[in-house]
Amino acid sequence: MIRILVLTGLALAPADAFAARAKDLGDFLGQRENQLSGAGLVVGLRRSGDSTRNEAAIRTLANRLQGLGASLQLDEITSRNAALVMVTATLPPSGRTGSRIDVTVASTGDALSLEGGLLLLTPLVGTDGQVYAVAEGSLVVGGYTAEQDGSGTRKNTPTVGRVVGGAIIEREIASSVDWTTASTVDFVLREADFTTAARFAASVDTAFGSEVATAISASTVRLTIPADRVGAFPEFAAQVEAVSVEVDSPARIVVNERTGSVVMGADVRVSAVAVAHGGLTIEVRRSQGASQPMPFSAGRTTKVSNSDVAAQEQEGRLSLVEGVEIGALVTALNDLGVTPRDLIVILELIKAAGALQATVETL
Repeated sequence: MIRILVLTGLALAPADAFAARAKDLGDFLGQRENQLSGAGLVVGLRRSGDSTRNEAAIRTLANRLQGLGASLQLDEITSRNAALVMVTATLPPSGRTGSRIDVTVASTGDALSLEGGLLLLTPLVGTDGQVYAVAEGSLVVGGYTAEQDGSGTRKNTPTVGRVVGGAIIEREIASSVDWTTASTVDFVLREADFTTAARFAASVDTAFGSEVATAISASTVRLTIPADRVGAFPEFAAQVEAVSVEVDSPARIVVNERTGSVVMGADVRVSAVAVAHGGLTIEVRRSQGASQPMPFSAGRTTKVSNSDVAAQEQEGRLSLVEGVEIGALVTALNDLGVTPRDLIVILELIKAAGALQATVETL
């Protein structure tokens, strides 16, 4: 039996543009974050650290102890209370010497858990090899692991933790722009879009009552600092960041086939297309049994594997979708009992047929 579903007259008006603050759309050129990293050592673990086979962790521990005046050979260290880790942090553009930032700590060896560990003093360097911060402190791990006699349990990832405020900034990164004398500055959008850039420039001009902004690309808007604001960039930047901008984004569908998740934009539209949905489910069951020999025979008991195969085909259905927005399409497919994973396949087929006016991104 084929069921026909016709959706007509459902074309809706374009969705209202979403208004956002400029500070949520981009940043001023020259104001950027920088990544820091370093190799460190976590101690104080309850025999959940790196095993004695991990010579890197033992060698690092021996070097640290030697620096503290304790001279030990590698074969004299058998502790599993230490783990070799990588430490990462993000240096904000406004970070000043003496300020604290959070760090993330991840095991690099065969440690089972970093729970309860203490990160020893670790220099954090940038891409230029210079030390910009030093990290130290107690770890906060959002998980645990427990093992006993071959059985165990685990929650989340206990080999990754954080030290809140664990790094102290030792060196600042100079800005590429001299904010005290600059007369122009570029504002860079995080999502490049010509429409949003043009709207941003118009909104800034309206806020200042003069021609201040010019969109020079899909991602960059050049701002001319008024004469009375030169040397007072923080006040000018605060006024720009408070400007409300109507954001325009391309029609896009993001699917995750591993989890069956589908996220769609409101502007996604579908041309006239017919969708047939049907499924074939095949289930294979295996069972283990034993073959017993006849009494007083010379046979042996052997293991036997049995397999049962069952197939079930769902009822096919045909839907005719004509010029609707994605919301109406999803509603129609839900009425047909389409699962999220089937929806992913259907969307990809509609896109291949040229009837889906949107970009489909698969994670």
